[in-house]
Order: sequence, then C-alpha cells, then structure tokens
Amino acid sequence: MSGVVRVSLSDDAPKGIVKASFNQVSKRFGTGPESVLALEPISLDIAENAFVCLVGPSGCGKSTLLNILAGFETATSGQVMMDGLPVSGPDARRGVVFQQGALFTWMSVQDNVAFGPLATGKSPIEAASIAAHYLEMVGLTSFARRYPYELSGGMQQRVGIARALANDPQILLMDEPFAALDAQTRELLQEEIKHIWQDTRKTVLWITHSIEEALFLATDIVVMTARPGRIKARLTPQFALSRDPAVVTSTEFVRMKSDIFGMLREEALTAQRQEVMR
Repeated sequence: MSGVVRVSLSDDAPKGIVKASFNQVSKRFGTGPESVLALEPISLDIAENAFVCLVGPSGCGKSTLLNILAGFETATSGQVMMDGLPVSGPDARRGVVFQQGALFTWMSVQDNVAFGPLATGKSPIEAASIAAHYLEMVGLTSFARRYPYELSGGMQQRVGIARALANDPQILLMDEPFAALDAQTRELLQEEIKHIWQDTRKTVLWITHSIEEALFLATDIVVMTARPGRIKARLTPQFALSRDPAVVTSTEFVRMKSDIFGMLREEALTAQRQEVMR
C-alpha cells in the first residue's frame, strides 16, 4: 500500500515516553454460550503527546477499549497501565468526552466548565479563571452565562471539550465527539481540536468512523478488525502538525485515505457477514 507506514505489532512501541499501554487486553461480555468476545488480546502503547485515532467497523471494540482505559470497564484478561501504574477505575487524570456533551443542563456554560476545578479543591476565583481560559480557547467567552439548551450541538461539544481540559487531564479520551454534527461544523471543530492539541500537546485517544478525520488529526492511526477486535495495522500519517486545512486535498492525504478505506471495507464486510449469521 503506497503512502502508508505500517508498523508491525512486534515493534509497536512508540517513540518517546509511553503514557498509556494495553498489555494483552481482552474483553468478553456475558458468560456461557451466549457470551460475546468483543476484544481479542490487544497490546498497544500510546506515547506521551501522541494523538492516536482508533478506526474500525461498528462493533469492533473501539469504545470498549477506550472505556477500559477510562476505568469504566474492566478487562477480562490483560492489564491497562497509565504512567506505569495499573488503571483500576475512573481518574481525573483521564478526561472523557462522549458523542453528546453530557453537560449539566441546570448550570451555565461557565459553571459547567468550572465544576471540575471546584470539585478538586480550587477556590471559586481560581475555578472561574480556569473556566474563562478554556472557554476563550474554544471561542465561547461570550456564551459563558448561557445554558446548554441555548447552544447549538457544535457549541455544546466545545463546552464539553473545555470542561474536560479544565480538569487538566494527562490524557484525553474522545469517543466520536463530532459524530452527531453536520459536516461543516464538524470540519471547523476538527481544525479547532487540532489547534488545541498543537498548543497543549495533551495525549489523546480518539475514536472515529471517519478516515479523513483520523488522517487530519492523528499522529497514529490504529485500524481494528471486525469483532472480536484486534489490531490490523498501525499507521503514522504526517498531517497532524499542519495548520493548513487544505492538507486534505494533497496527493499523499488522498492516497492514504484510499489505502485505509480498502482495509476498513474488508473489515466492514466481515462485520456485515457476522450480523447475517447471528
């Protein structure tokens, strides 16, 4: 496949410091003959400051993998580590943003973002200052006193991102945060999240079904197989540091998109056959 860097699983250690790692992690839901193996043993290292995107067909275990790192799910076997320590449950060091903003509807935008700092012991003045900083970062300063129901879907997602960043997590876990948005809003927010990552260099694990989104944002793309999920390929595109949105029209970008499309189509067909046989 031209234009794609494929990393063998035996040489999967990223460059630099390993921030989080999955060591032979598997996940089975249920027991007995009706149980479902969602993930085969997976080993994956995530480097500090990396932006890693997981792509794969529906049901391949992408969200399960993220939820295990978040501490919301436990692995059936294997171990998940962060900073060399086992993950045993949710932790403020891991900020999570879901498909829906999951904002507190009774709180203003400002109070939503300040909630985390207040909960971790910051004074009201400190929390307000932190909230103001991140609302400015996502371009919502003038909406600080509004309530979530007064905002568009894209603006709500920006509040969710600001709220996650306000807790100063060491890693951001993003589960298809732009999936419900229209195409134009999604493209603008992709540019925004890229700029935020370029400025903060937070470690990010991002789930998406969009090949173009993954290529535009990621330093590493992990392609997963149909259920039970395992790693099919790990790719290292070179577009994450570019601030030019037109990079999506480059020859190399289009070539890599075509290569990944081929891999995912094969897995999507497998997943479709699995559903027919159920």
